[in-house]
Amino acid sequence: MKWRKSPQELIDLFASVMPGPPATGRKMFGYPAGFVNGNMFMGLFQDEMILRLSEDDRQELMKARGAKIFEPMPGRPMKEYVSIPQPVMKDRKDLAAWVAKSFKYGASLKPKSKAKKSARARTKTRST
Repeated sequence: MKWRKSPQELIDLFASVMPGPPATGRKMFGYPAGFVNGNMFMGLFQDEMILRLSEDDRQELMKARGAKIFEPMPGRPMKEYVSIPQPVMKDRKDLAAWVAKSFKYGASLKPKSKAKKSARARTKTRST
């Protein structure tokens, strides 16, 4: 399965609603993504914007027309992530409110530790 690039318009929308520090942006599988304390809380995948939300917020957003659990591959749902429906993405104020909820949830998660030492660093440590 070949993945498509996100359209520039979606990338621009993502950048416009991405919170500032302590949120950081980087690529995840070649797509823009937002992280807080090492946890991804928002991102793009092809032509979708996805947000990681608490159970209550997920249920609330799922009531919106077109919202669905994010499934990057058929049969592989990512249960905490919701694909944002078009009506929400077209309403900048509504989208910003959902991004804020996603950021808050991401910030509440246990921080991820710094990246593990590379194999090269581990090998070097063992040989000394």
